[in-house]
Amino acid sequence: MEVRAVSKDTGISPRKVRLLVDMVRGKKVDEALTLLKFTPTPTARVVAKVVKSAAANAENNFQMEPADLRIVHIFTGGARTLKRFRPRARGRANRILKRSSHITVVVSEEEE
Repeated sequence: MEVRAVSKDTGISPRKVRLLVDMVRGKKVDEALTLLKFTPTPTARVVAKVVKSAAANAENNFQMEPADLRIVHIFTGGARTLKRFRPRARGRANRILKRSSHITVVVSEEEE
């Protein structure tokens, strides 16, 4: 059985989140949380929070053992983009895109 957790509209661009998501894909939950704990980026906290949430969903809702959980699917996609403008020389303006992302984690018990 697969259990999922989703974090929507995180204020981090999908490109930055994808670096961490690729790092923990296919790992056991304990190992993934350890990797994220020692990764020196603020984005790691957000990804770790979603992984913990998926593990908690599996434990509380489906009585799965947290030690046996493995990250089966983890992906990020683009969410809404805030468009802002920055004044430039000679009365011009440049667009700034403040991107955000959705993070989805799917965990499952591994068969032994």
